[in-house]
Amino acid sequence: MHRYLILLALAPLVSAPARAQDRTITLAGRRVAVWEPRGTSTTPAPVLFFSHGFGACETSSNFLKTTLAARGYWVFAPRHADARCGARGATAPVVSFALPAEWSDATYVDRANDLLAIHGALQASLAYARRLDFSRVGYVGHSLGGYTVVGLAGGWHAWGTPPGLRAVLALSPYIEPFVTHHTMANVSVPIMFQGGTADNGVTPFVTRRGGAYDSAPAPKYLVVFSGATHEAWGDRRKASHEDILAYSVAFLDRYVRDRAPTPTLTSVRSGVAALRFAADTAAR
Repeated sequence: MHRYLILLALAPLVSAPARAQDRTITLAGRRVAVWEPRGTSTTPAPVLFFSHGFGACETSSNFLKTTLAARGYWVFAPRHADARCGARGATAPVVSFALPAEWSDATYVDRANDLLAIHGALQASLAYARRLDFSRVGYVGHSLGGYTVVGLAGGWHAWGTPPGLRAVLALSPYIEPFVTHHTMANVSVPIMFQGGTADNGVTPFVTRRGGAYDSAPAPKYLVVFSGATHEAWGDRRKASHEDILAYSVAFLDRYVRDRAPTPTLTSVRSGVAALRFAADTAAR
């Protein structure tokens, strides 16, 4: 199984060539892609921070970010130091994916600092502060980005928890360090894990007995998409996109916006191989 984890370093998501964000700005010295909520409302809107996977770009998973903006969310995605966006970046992880016991709260703390820095910069910004609702914040991450946002939700206590954080959406997350170090139980907000039946390097560590889902406290959800690989959350592998969007929006609307739960959260769509939850309804 560990051989698949090593391959993660060699297979970053590739962004679609089309325009992938509303604009790119600099916040706290970081390059940040921004997706603005659609509509004319002057009410401050909920805020999502997205952490890309190892070697990917801040513009990856555009299909998801664009949809979330259309649903009324601000989305901010920093470019992490390991990004390979048409320029030379990291070619190997700082600690092997196959050695989760050697990961610690020092491993990729720079990624956590990226998110915390832009979060703080936005709160201090005259241009944005009045347009963003910092009491309704969600963190979303794919692969190593999933590791990053789970670490900030309590996986690594030393990282701290961002102000206003209400939920974490972990998309095919590299999660084994938290399971190995027995810190998944420290996650302090509702969490949704997404995985795929063909995502052999990551999903089994979430779904196995005693894995990330079992170890996380409720409210929690796990959705496994039929045939989905680790690249299913990118912009080129579209087979699972409709289902990914349905569950992602339902989860974030429920826990970031504090809306009533929709049937989608507890319903098995045709493209779903497995759904587990322990939340507002009986555990399944």
